[in-house]
Amino acid sequence: MLNKLKTFTAAIALSAVAINPLSAQLKVPAPSPLQNIKQVFALSEINIDYSRPSAKGRVVFGDVVPFGKVWRTGANGATKMVFGDDVKIEGVAVVSGTYAIYTVPNKDSWDIMLYKDLTMGGDVANYKKENEVARFTVKTKALNDMVETFVIDISDITSTACNINFTWEKTRASLHIVTDIDTKIMKNIESNVINDNRPYFQAASYFYETDKDLIKAGEWIDKAIAANPKAFWMFMLKAKIQAKQKDSKGAIATAQQVIVLAQEAKNDDYVKQAEKLIADNKK
Repeated sequence: MLNKLKTFTAAIALSAVAINPLSAQLKVPAPSPLQNIKQVFALSEINIDYSRPSAKGRVVFGDVVPFGKVWRTGANGATKMVFGDDVKIEGVAVVSGTYAIYTVPNKDSWDIMLYKDLTMGGDVANYKKENEVARFTVKTKALNDMVETFVIDISDITSTACNINFTWEKTRASLHIVTDIDTKIMKNIESNVINDNRPYFQAASYFYETDKDLIKAGEWIDKAIAANPKAFWMFMLKAKIQAKQKDSKGAIATAQQVIVLAQEAKNDDYVKQAEKLIADNKK
């Protein structure tokens, strides 16, 4: 009898060993999967971590997500947003750092809050207004097409501005983000170009793109070309600077140099750009 009991006990133990590893390895899709957004913006990045619930035939806003109540802005834990640079959001200054994002959806508008307590997570019952860094009230946009799964995206990106959009069902709320990089870049230009005599091409590009001193931009691009006389892309920038200065004759002559050098380098894209610039400046 004792031997039978030992055999039975051993069988149970072996079954447990066989079952447990299988259970530990079982992986199934998350109902509201996590997503990370990493967007290069200005001189750093914007990072967003959030979970994406789906409508699944339900009425979302006004039902699954009640109007007038704090929402964790996704599923599971709180949505987190990291700004690598100081920014202005809807005109309000916000220092670089990590923030939790909570929202209060209403029928025609949302309140969107930056929250400094990163430990609260999705338990909005413990929400405290004194932990808000900033609150923005924005009008929502009604969409024609159904968006099944909640999505946060970053759009309309320029060197100094972008929009962060919150979209689900047929509703979109957006925040306008602006940052000042000009002061930082000008300091870098002053310390590097003037003192170190190196990044002439980058400095000339920035002055061209931002409509600063085009004479100075022309001087810098000439110095860049002198150090790299086969750089067809530098000649292309010079031609653009000349065109912006209304020097059509000079722009055409420089663009012709671009064509010769780009053909040697087998770069058809720059050949086409130069041909277009020549055609535009002959008008």
